[in-house]
Amino acid sequence: MRKIFVRTISFVVASMFSLSPLNAQSTSSPIKIGVLTDMSGPFADMSGRGSVIAAEMAVRDFGGSVLGRTLSVISADYLMKPDIGVAIAGRWFDAEGVEMIVDLSSSNLALAVQGVAREKKRISITSTAATEVLTNQQCSPFGAHWTYDSYSIGKILGSNMGSPGSSWFFLTADNAGGSALQNALTPFLEANGAKVLGSVRYPVNTADMTSFLLQAQASGAKFIALAGAGADLISAVKQAREFGLSQAGQTLVGTALFLSEVKALGLEIANGLVFQTGFVADSSPEAAKWSQRFFELHKAMPNDVQAGVYSAVSHYLKAVQATGSLDATTVMAKMRELPVNDMFAKNGILRKDGRMVHDMYLVQAKTPAESKGPWDLIKIVKTIPGSEAFRPLSESECPLVKASQ
Repeated sequence: MRKIFVRTISFVVASMFSLSPLNAQSTSSPIKIGVLTDMSGPFADMSGRGSVIAAEMAVRDFGGSVLGRTLSVISADYLMKPDIGVAIAGRWFDAEGVEMIVDLSSSNLALAVQGVAREKKRISITSTAATEVLTNQQCSPFGAHWTYDSYSIGKILGSNMGSPGSSWFFLTADNAGGSALQNALTPFLEANGAKVLGSVRYPVNTADMTSFLLQAQASGAKFIALAGAGADLISAVKQAREFGLSQAGQTLVGTALFLSEVKALGLEIANGLVFQTGFVADSSPEAAKWSQRFFELHKAMPNDVQAGVYSAVSHYLKAVQATGSLDATTVMAKMRELPVNDMFAKNGILRKDGRMVHDMYLVQAKTPAESKGPWDLIKIVKTIPGSEAFRPLSESECPLVKASQ
């Protein structure tokens, strides 16, 4: 049986005015931030250790302490089992003094942990999971969704790629995230005159996609939407190339594709893939500088999930410092008040429903000839303002929004 991976990193900054570092630490326990992620399953490369490193960078860049207390980052692998994730989150909140949990690799896990955090009046911030239910029907006063969501994926891809008469087929992961992606993209495709010919669902962690890809091929659809992520998506793209789907004129669309997956595929296979992302490493000098620092630690460039973890932890710490409090209600109020300005977002806004609104990008994987280096993999096709990318509050089903209207 695999063991749950748990890692603790403490950052200690002694005050110049204290009598000794030891005495300063003994007066209060560290403030803990938990990274709950997938370290060994299909989402390990797109979040996993990279998300832990991003959180550690945020704590280190903040100075390693706040409110006169040291900061500690702990992490755990939930083994792709939400019940294990819930147990870890409960123990962290109840017995280990964790104040905030971040990352949350799958939609089932994110929804469950956000529920635990709400009950315990602690903060949870999702960066990896897609479902917009987190900020819509099941929104929480203590929950935030930072990087992207199923609505933004559907809006960006459907509005920019859907066209009258175009035909689509879904290859969908059989979980909450896969369903959310398909359900989000379909109405935007249909609103633009596209036709959805059908779909097939595959179990998460499926190595052999043959039977599912044959159904997609037989549909004759012009576009095959891959409503999944991680290792499953990589397998689907590789095997689709082997079966000649692209050569036959069928275009693969990654609904939840990440830079790490483009790298794993290689541009010989990935070139031409279109997807959306919340972060591009060379979009600004600040983003490029931070990404290089991340690379030096992780030996891989960051994707938007990992950059989102850094941004979320940084913003949380700024709110804690500004309020002088760890009370979740107080800190969340300040997080909504302060704009998000860092290497990830410019003038980002955390709304009442928990959605962090920021610019998004429609990108395309480069051809091998276009690439100028091992991580020069994508190019920006279009920048989409956050006000256009995410669900408007006027359409929200979040009880917190309805109560304030």
